[in-house]
Amino acid sequence: MSDFSALRLGSAWRRIAGLMDEAAQDFVRTSFSSVVRDNWDLAIGLMDSDGRQFAQSSRSVPSFVGTMPVTLGHMLARIPRARLQPGDVLISNDGYLGTGHLNDITTIRPVFREGRIIAWIGGTFHSTDIGGAPSVEARDAWEEGLTIPIARILKAGEENEDVIAFLEANLRQPAETLGDIRALFAVYEQAEKRLFRILAEEGIGDLDALAGEIFARSERSMRAAIAAAPDGEVTDEVTADGFEHPVTIRLRLAIAGDALTLDFTGTDPQIARPVNSPLNFSRAYSNYAVKCAFDPETPNNDGCFRPIRLIAPEGSIVNPRRPAPVWGRHLTGHYLPILVLAALGRLIPDRVIAEGGSPLWNCYFTGEQADGRRYVRMFFMNGGHGALPMRDGPACLSFPSNVATQPVEQFENAVPMLITEKELIPDSGGAGRFRGGLSQRLTFEATGPKPVTVTYRHERVRHPPRGILGGLAGRGGRDLLNGAQVASKARLVLAPGDAITFETPGGGGLGPAGERDAASLARDIAEGYVTPTGAKAYRP
Repeated sequence: MSDFSALRLGSAWRRIAGLMDEAAQDFVRTSFSSVVRDNWDLAIGLMDSDGRQFAQSSRSVPSFVGTMPVTLGHMLARIPRARLQPGDVLISNDGYLGTGHLNDITTIRPVFREGRIIAWIGGTFHSTDIGGAPSVEARDAWEEGLTIPIARILKAGEENEDVIAFLEANLRQPAETLGDIRALFAVYEQAEKRLFRILAEEGIGDLDALAGEIFARSERSMRAAIAAAPDGEVTDEVTADGFEHPVTIRLRLAIAGDALTLDFTGTDPQIARPVNSPLNFSRAYSNYAVKCAFDPETPNNDGCFRPIRLIAPEGSIVNPRRPAPVWGRHLTGHYLPILVLAALGRLIPDRVIAEGGSPLWNCYFTGEQADGRRYVRMFFMNGGHGALPMRDGPACLSFPSNVATQPVEQFENAVPMLITEKELIPDSGGAGRFRGGLSQRLTFEATGPKPVTVTYRHERVRHPPRGILGGLAGRGGRDLLNGAQVASKARLVLAPGDAITFETPGGGGLGPAGERDAASLARDIAEGYVTPTGAKAYRP
């Protein structure tokens, strides 16, 4: 029998989960970069003494949460826990050991009590600048920027000057990136104090006992949810735009009792372009889809994923060998939850969604201000969400990542550009009993006296988001320079006055279009979401 009553367990869990949200808010308020402050491209996580995922901030990016414990395991293989002391903080951004690419920096601090490590608190955030040059042409991982090897960036609370020095020497905006790293140092200090207070007030002497109980209950809940679904084996595949040639990702999904297997055997091999998805990233997003479909309400932790077996052949685009380039790993990895849900649609059709405008669309702008200062800025722009079993897909909503969108005015204040257009695209959502979410059109005009380099890599241009259960596909995306369509993955130089336009993809529909409620269609036409011409797709 557990020593934790349901009331005591619930109280402790909610307080610790709340602590993670407080820590994330502290990080956002003290951060230096817009990608943390505005986009929330981050995660704060707590792991038990064995490094197993325990709790995280509720707005954490799913891939960061899913990869942080793996990164910690690699860190401890390099620097064993016996060599650590209070105040140490470990750091790395190695894409093959972490989130899948160099732009995400992970730091983790051991939590000591009475000379023993009782937990680990970590943070991962996106750094827009990581040296090198954002390039869709990278042919290996070395071209993609600075790899921070596993190291101690804090030693007993003091900064490691050697690590700081090589960061400063390789970054265009070291104050911004180091500012975010140092903000995490302060977050860890405060979170540790609050954790000790919670444990004392809840009368918990052994955090591992609490974690073990939550792991066990979460595992039972997930297994029960899987067991309630019909046993079966289904296959599906999705085609990504790729570069010179499309890329196919194949999945065999099997449910047997209370366990589930995801087998990506048959997926295309890795390619010498920066779209390969390292295993950590592929696993994180595959697991995320299963959690969303089967058991979204119980605590998210290591126990939830024990019933899931993942097979991803080494050397494939979902499990590449080093040094395959990985900068745009989301261009493959973001397809995986969509593929998992599409396959599950044949077994549990009431709990899945149609394909959306992901992989996530974004772009990088680099150049010089009029006074010579360098800038590197990223802008996220989301496509339409896929339709849901009981309602239309939301417009311009990020999935499976959950990053936020930066306010236009803040972007324009930081970069010599003007966003002249930001609007929904009518008829972009796939027709269905429930309509796919609308996409958006954004136009960026270079307004400064100096050229601007824009780098982007977009999917769903040649292969739009599919509908599901009889729904129709959403509208494919487009990239245009001064009104003329250009490649969907490119690095371009904008002269003063040039304008680049991004039209994101629309979400797929769900269910036959002829079954759409007449009042809903009339409202869509009245609000401009569907044109009279587009409405013809809904007529049997």
